[in-house]
Amino acid sequence: MAHALAAPPLGSDLRPVMGSAGIPYVGRSMQYIRDPLALWRQQERRYGQVSWHTMAGRRVVLVLGADGCEEILTNRDKAFSNALGWRPLIGPFFDNGLMLMDLGEHRHHRRLLQQAFTKDRLASYAAAMEPLIARTVQEWDSSEHFQIYPAVKSLTLGLATEVFMGGVRDGDTRLDAVNKAFVDCVQAATSIVRLDVPGGRWRRGLKGRRFLEDFLRDYLPDRRRGDGRDLFSVLAHLEDDDGERFSDDAIIDHMIFLLMAAHDTSTITISTMVDQLGRHPQWQEECRRQSLAAGPDVSAPEARAGLTALDAVMKESLRMLAPLPTMARWTVRDTVIRGHHVPADVMVVATPHYTHHDPTYWSDPEVFDPTRFDGRALPHKFAWQPFGGGVHTCLGQFFSAIEITMVLHHLLRHHTWSVPADRATPIDFTSLPYPKDGQPVRLQRRS
Repeated sequence: MAHALAAPPLGSDLRPVMGSAGIPYVGRSMQYIRDPLALWRQQERRYGQVSWHTMAGRRVVLVLGADGCEEILTNRDKAFSNALGWRPLIGPFFDNGLMLMDLGEHRHHRRLLQQAFTKDRLASYAAAMEPLIARTVQEWDSSEHFQIYPAVKSLTLGLATEVFMGGVRDGDTRLDAVNKAFVDCVQAATSIVRLDVPGGRWRRGLKGRRFLEDFLRDYLPDRRRGDGRDLFSVLAHLEDDDGERFSDDAIIDHMIFLLMAAHDTSTITISTMVDQLGRHPQWQEECRRQSLAAGPDVSAPEARAGLTALDAVMKESLRMLAPLPTMARWTVRDTVIRGHHVPADVMVVATPHYTHHDPTYWSDPEVFDPTRFDGRALPHKFAWQPFGGGVHTCLGQFFSAIEITMVLHHLLRHHTWSVPADRATPIDFTSLPYPKDGQPVRLQRRS
């Protein structure tokens, strides 16, 4: 039965947030995992664009639409905590990463970390990635059922460890375990049973976090002593205005979060792009034409500038499947969202994935159409927000765009592929969205 989350202040003209809890404790979790857009549209029909329900026993204020996203992500009255919003979900696994910081602490760490993503640093990372991407993609064999998602995930993790860590020692066979640890940490965020019990997803996430800490701590002394240009080495030597460096624990925390963000979100976007280009051969051919004209090496920004079709495909793919469908916040005091009274101490989620499919801003939103991004202004500043907004806008968005472009560029030059147009790709929304079936495509080498 629907009821108000909290009564608005007497004498105000604010509206209450209406909703219902759903199944005891579980709430709407299973509906979200099956199809978040269907859940959100159901909530909108019943209660409007600001409503509430529960997820794993926690009250959640659901905010739909670009205007609501803007209010939350810009956080002009400082009513929303980023750290408190994410901590109940991913705190034990990614705590003290940049996404789990607020205000002065966030400004301080972000200012330091920005030194690792300057124009010169990005150029260095691109140059390091180029031969690794070229070699790996060229080695992919023709197959009637080539599984793109695991192949790309392996590639992006390898790139992350090489570019961000400076590589691993000869004979270190732990990369498969590193990949599994990241998967376990990310999937633990949506555990229904959030206890350290045998066989549970939460326990696997905790074990994964400990493994990643030990793995990175093993390499940290070498990075402290060396003068490498990889991100790990850069973090080991960064200094603030007072000459203070990151502690060992701070470096480990930042590396775990950045390595996860650097390979998981890029993998999702590359996977979506391959899927869409496999269904739309005319776009695949146009992207290939530009990649062939650009030459083999697009590590320089001048070379990538000619890949306009690929850039539009990337943006449209990010619209169709945002790697981060929701963005969590926590109210630190009573506040107002789109005329609704929202009480303190409650989770609030902005929903870019909903906005990306909102017909208010996008005509035929379920249709793949990269011409939406042909240089025209966005229909609303927050109609397209795959990288967040405000002070918490993703620090690595430009690195991600470079990596994604380079992988697709080499794939286009060396392979063609197709996907049956009548076969929908099954997406799992348990944590970050990914194709449940590994996303098989018909891959062929170009002669």
